[in-house]
Amino acid sequence: MTKQDGQEGHAISDAGPQMAFPLRRPTAMTAERFITSPSNAPVRAWLSRKVWPDGRLWLWGPAGTGKTHLLSVWAQEHDATILNARLFSHASSGGRIRVRGNLAIDNADSPGDEATMLHLLNDALTQGDRVLMVGRLPPSRSHVSLPDLGSRLRATATTATGEPEDDLRATLLLSLLADRQLVVSQSVTEWLWRHLPRTGNALVSAVERLDDAALARGTAITRALAREMLPDLLMPDMSEE
Repeated sequence: MTKQDGQEGHAISDAGPQMAFPLRRPTAMTAERFITSPSNAPVRAWLSRKVWPDGRLWLWGPAGTGKTHLLSVWAQEHDATILNARLFSHASSGGRIRVRGNLAIDNADSPGDEATMLHLLNDALTQGDRVLMVGRLPPSRSHVSLPDLGSRLRATATTATGEPEDDLRATLLLSLLADRQLVVSQSVTEWLWRHLPRTGNALVSAVERLDDAALARGTAITRALAREMLPDLLMPDMSEE
């Protein structure tokens, strides 16, 4: 089953419930697609600096606030290698991953192997390269057991994304729907905006669940579907409005 242009929601099939396959193209995380707002202005100011203390910056904040998007944009603009810290392993530590040039590390607050991360930071410092690290927690609250890595991270400059303000939430909701090529009525969109928690992660989770459910059932996204699929997200005492 495919999504049809010019129709509200998904194409409707009479073949019964459909199996949803992950065939969507990933959203391009470019500078043009990033939604700027006062809540992310301090972060953008830090990222635009040509020099960071010791060449390192730690970006943290709640899920759904654009951290990975900003990391991707910075990496593109500074020809940086992107690594996922959760994939670090003892094997990679023994083999000593070596990166020449700037480095962007996602999920830096939960590295799979701390020695690997420490080696990468030491190499970058020696080479004069810059390192952008991203995580949900600040270094002071990250659970790091390796003393040298802990002290290195705590000495790193930090900046944080905040939860989106109302104008950004509205724009983000429309952007998330557009990214998935969903056509949802204005009344349903406004209802979702009013009844979902004021967090970026709630919007991301809600759109993902609604898209998957509508695709599997071959139906449009409606208030009834939202009430059924988002009982844990809808604001208290509002799911029946």
